[in-house]
Parts: sequence; C-alpha cells; structure tokens
Amino acid sequence: MGNAVLVHGAWSDGSVWQEVVGHLHQQGHQALSVQLPMTSLADDIAWTRRHIDAMEGPLTLVGHSYGGTVISGAALDRPQADSLVFVAAYVPEEGETVGTLSDRGAEMPGRAALRFAADGWSHVDPALFGDALAHDLPPRLARSLAAAQKPTHAACLTAPAPRGAWHELPCGYVLSAEDRILDPRLQRWFAARAGAVVTELPSSHLSPLSHPGEVAAAISATLERGGFREPIRGGSARGVDRGPARLTVVRGGRCGSRLRRGQNDHKVA
Repeated sequence: MGNAVLVHGAWSDGSVWQEVVGHLHQQGHQALSVQLPMTSLADDIAWTRRHIDAMEGPLTLVGHSYGGTVISGAALDRPQADSLVFVAAYVPEEGETVGTLSDRGAEMPGRAALRFAADGWSHVDPALFGDALAHDLPPRLARSLAAAQKPTHAACLTAPAPRGAWHELPCGYVLSAEDRILDPRLQRWFAARAGAVVTELPSSHLSPLSHPGEVAAAISATLERGGFREPIRGGSARGVDRGPARLTVVRGGRCGSRLRRGQNDHKVA
C-alpha cells in the first residue's frame, strides 16, 4: 500500500481526480486530492506542502497539467516525497514558466479557448471548453466541467519555476496522445528530459476523467515500485545534454518502444 498526493491543473479543481482516487483506494492505496488556491505558483506549492506534511510515510506526488510545475517544486526538501508522476503535465527546469514551455511546442488549437482578464484572472471559454480540453468526454460532463471550472491567476502561469525535484526523484509520465491544448510531442519531450517511465493514452487533456483506470494503474505502478531506480538526470535549460537517458513507453498497459531523450534548448518539432 502506498500514499499519493494528487494535484490538479489550471481551470480545474481536485474533483478531476475523483475516479482515479476511487481506483487507487480499491487497490489498497491512500490518496489525497489537493484543492489549490490558484492565486500564485508560490501559494500553490505552499498549499501542496501542507498536504505532504500531513501524511505519514513515503508518498508519490501526482500532478496534472500545471500541477506538474507545482509538484516539482513542492517535493523539494520533503524527504517523504520519493517519486513523481506527471499526467499530461509540465516538467519545468528552474526559471521556466508554463507560458515559455508551451511556446516550445506546436501552436495547439485549444489555446484559442483561453481568456485572460485585465486583473490577471483567466478561464476557458465555456463554449469551447469541451473541444479544447475534453473532446473524449460526454458533452454533458464537459459542459458541467466548463461551468464549474476554477479561475486561475496569471501569477500561476508566469512565475519562474524553482529547481525541479524531477532531477533527484524517479518519475512516471502519463502522456495524452490526442491532447488539443498541450502538444503531445512536447509532453514526450518533458518525459524524456525527466527520464520518466511513460504510459501513453489515446486521450484528451483530461485523461484523469476519460481514462481514470489507466491513469490510476500508472500511479499504482509507481507506488508499488517506490524508489524504483536511480534518477536519470535530464538536460538543463541551457541545452546541456547529460547522456543517453532512455525511457519505457507503455501504451494501453503494454510495454512498447523506447524513446531517446532529445536536446533541451530548442523548439519541439
């Protein structure tokens, strides 16, 4: 049995994990879903650390989308955090932001749905929410998610990330191959820079809702491995390649091909 702290992304809340939590509990794990304030990256990291400190024993931090930036910072100086799982998530190097990383990938159609107000708060246009984030979910559910979305302040998306804990901890990555807002090729690059074990799903950005069983299985596999390997250190934001790291790709629960890590200081093609 293991412990998992689950962190949601932007324009979302902890309920995105509800089905995943159910699967993890059935498998004998303890899971806690964080409700981020979404006021700044620093606030979200601090709030996540409160939840880490409230749990006993080793744990895995899981982040969806922007939540990847949060868990990578929150795990620093928290010895009970022994692994990370990124779910269609950002894996930032120190000093990188969600915006600068998004610009390294292709221009995704879902980004046209984002709306930013003069006061810094942002949301996803409800009329475009389903197509941008949740095209493989039932339309009724997508409309409900759009209506209940949590506004996100620009201070979350533009703040430079601290040094990433993925440099020291073993990582898993759940890749959404049909994502319309976070370039799947960029996701693959994130996974490669972290030396992650990859589960690839034919999913929209909201894989915790469209493929909860498979996402839970990837988390459970990490929990059961614990500190399953020496970390493979990714290249730095300055374009330093630190060796031929490789990662295992799992599609639909089956072990597939291996993928070589790419260079870091360029736009992902």
